[in-house]
Amino acid sequence: MRRALVLILAAGLLGTGATAVDAKPHKKSPRLHAFRSCTNLLGYAQRNGLRVIRATPVRIGPVAPPPAPLEGGGEDGGSGGGGGGPVAGPQPVAAPAPSPGERPSTTNVQEAGVDEPDWVKAAGTTLYVAQQGRLRTLDTRADRPRQLDSIELPGHSHELLVHGGRALVIATLGFGPVYAAQVPGVAPSEWLGRTRLLEVDVSDHERLKVLRTLDVEGSYLSARLTGATARVIVRTEPRGLAMPDFDPSTSAGELRRDWRRSVRRTRTRAWLPSAVLRDRRKGTRRRRALVRCRQVRRTQAFSGLGTLTVLTIDMERGLPAVDADSLMADGDTVYASENRLYVASQRWLAPGASRAEILDEAATGLHAFSTEKAGQTGYLGSGEVPGYLLNQWSLSEHSGTLRAATTSMPPRNSGARGESAVRTLQERDGRLVQVGEVAGLGKGERIYAVRYIGDTAFVVTFRQVDPLYTLDLSDPAKPRKVGELKVPGYSAYLHPVGDGLLLGVGQDATADGRRTGVQLSLFDVSDLAAPVRLDQYAVGAESYTEVEDDHRAFLWWAPERLAVLPVVRYDFSDGSSDFGGSIALRVDRAGGIAEAGSIPHPAIDDFDLYAYDRAVVVGSRLLLLSNAGVLSTFLASPGPGQFVRYPNG
Repeated sequence: MRRALVLILAAGLLGTGATAVDAKPHKKSPRLHAFRSCTNLLGYAQRNGLRVIRATPVRIGPVAPPPAPLEGGGEDGGSGGGGGGPVAGPQPVAAPAPSPGERPSTTNVQEAGVDEPDWVKAAGTTLYVAQQGRLRTLDTRADRPRQLDSIELPGHSHELLVHGGRALVIATLGFGPVYAAQVPGVAPSEWLGRTRLLEVDVSDHERLKVLRTLDVEGSYLSARLTGATARVIVRTEPRGLAMPDFDPSTSAGELRRDWRRSVRRTRTRAWLPSAVLRDRRKGTRRRRALVRCRQVRRTQAFSGLGTLTVLTIDMERGLPAVDADSLMADGDTVYASENRLYVASQRWLAPGASRAEILDEAATGLHAFSTEKAGQTGYLGSGEVPGYLLNQWSLSEHSGTLRAATTSMPPRNSGARGESAVRTLQERDGRLVQVGEVAGLGKGERIYAVRYIGDTAFVVTFRQVDPLYTLDLSDPAKPRKVGELKVPGYSAYLHPVGDGLLLGVGQDATADGRRTGVQLSLFDVSDLAAPVRLDQYAVGAESYTEVEDDHRAFLWWAPERLAVLPVVRYDFSDGSSDFGGSIALRVDRAGGIAEAGSIPHPAIDDFDLYAYDRAVVVGSRLLLLSNAGVLSTFLASPGPGQFVRYPNG
C-alpha cells in the first residue's frame, strides 16, 4: 500500500533566515500528528496562514508573473542524433582499457554504499556528464575523450544518479517569485521552485533516450541512492499563501486585507504539492497529487506552511515514485546512512532579530526515516538539538546512534561566548532522544569541519587558530573529548587517508585570523590523545578550492596515495602567478604532502580562471572535468594532457 507522510512547514516563507511565528526551541522532542481529514488540514492551513500574514511586514513592489504551470511545455530532451561523432582534431591514440574487474573511481561520498548525486558519473570507460545544458556520454579510452551521444536537458543545476542502464537526472526548472509582501531575509528565488526528474535509458551509450519525466512543485534539496532505490527530497511552498494581484495604488492595508481574503477562499489543493508525469514512449501525460490529506502529518507546535517530501524511486522500474514521505519541519540538510535517512531543519526567530540572537535561540529539528527496505521509506521519529548544523558532515549514524555536531552562539554584548557540542541521540517510541553530549568545544568559535570515523569524531572550530578536537563516541551515553591540537588557519574538509592519517583541506591564516590561502594539513590521529600535524602544503596567497564547500570536488585514490583537488589562485599584483586548474599530491606518512603534478586549465575567455571541479580515475588515466571540457592525463604522472571542449550538440 502506497504510504506518504507530508509535513506542513515553512520551507521558503519560514525557512532559512525567515520569519517564524513560533520562535523559541521547544522543550519536548517534536512528534508528528496526522490530519484527520481534508477539512481538518484546510482549517489548520488557513488559520496559520493568517498568522503568517499578521507576522509579515508588507512591502509594496512589482509582482513577477507566476511560473509556468506544471502541465505546460519545456523541453524534456530527446535522442541526440548526430552528437556521437569524434571531436574535431587528430584521431585519438588508443590507450589500454581497464583490466577486467578494474573499476573507475566513484563520487566522493560521506558513507560507503550510499551514493550521492553529482554532475559526473563513471561506468567502466564511459563518463556521464551533465554540463552546459546537456547530458553527454564520453568514451575515455583514448588520449582524447570522445563524445558518444548527448541529449538536451531542461532548466539548470543538473545532477544525476545512475543504476544499471538507467540514469535519473534532476533539473531545476526555475523559480517564480510571486509575492509582493516579502519575508525579511528570504531571497525571492527560494520561494516557488520547480524540479524535473528525467528517467533516461543509458543502456546504449550511443543512443540516449528520455523515457519518462516527473515535474514536481518544489525546490530540489538533495538525493541519495542505496542499491536500486533513489530518494529525492524536495520542498514545496504553499500556493495558498501567494500574494493576490494588486493595483500599484493599493495601500499596504488594502493589500493585507486582500491577502487574508485570498487565504480564506483557498481549497485543499492549494496547500499540497502535485506533480505531472509524462511517458514519452506512450505519449501520455497525467497530473497526480504527491500526498493525500490523511497522509499529511504536522508537529504539535506550528512550524510553517510548506511541504517537505521524500520521493522514493525504484531505479529498475523508473518513474513515477513508488512511495512519498515527508516531515513537519523545514528541510535544510540531508544525511543518509545505509539504513536511515535524516532531514534536519532550522527554526528561527520573529522579525527584527539580529543574526546573533537567531543563532542563540535556534534549534535544529532532526527527522529520521527508515530506508532498510528497498523501494520503501518510512518515518520513524523526530528530535531536536540546540544550535545549528554546518552541513551534512555534522551528522552521522553508527550502530543505532545518531551523532549531531552543532554550534550555538549567544547574543552580541551578552558577555557570553559561543561554543560547539556533539550530541548522541537514539530512537525511542517515535522520538529521537538525546542520550549523551560533549559540550564546550571551541569557546568563542564555530565549527568549520566534522568527520566521523566509526566510534571516533574529529571536529574543527576556528576564529583565529584551528583547534582540531578528537572525540571518543564508543559509549553513546558518555561521549568524551580525548585530545586537542591548535594550528594556524582551519580545515574545511577532512578526509581519512589510512595509516592513522587525516588530510585537512582549508585555509591558512595569520595570528589574528586573516585567511591567507589554501592549505592542506596532514594529521597523525593514530593516538587520539595526542594528535600531531605531520606536514603542511600551501597553495599560495589569494587561492581557493571548491573542496571547502563541496566534498565531491575532492578525489582520493588510495592505490596511488594521490589526492586531487581544484584550485584557483589570483595574483593581484601583475597576474604572473595566476593559476586555474587542479593540483595532484602524493600523501603518506614518510613523505608527507608532495606535489605530483600541477595541471592548468586552458584559457577559455579573457575574464576568468577555470578550475577542474571534478577528477575521475579510469584505468591508468586521470580525467579532469570542468564546466567547459575534459582533460585526460596519466595517473602515474599527472600533468598537461589532451583537453577537449564539450561539443555544442
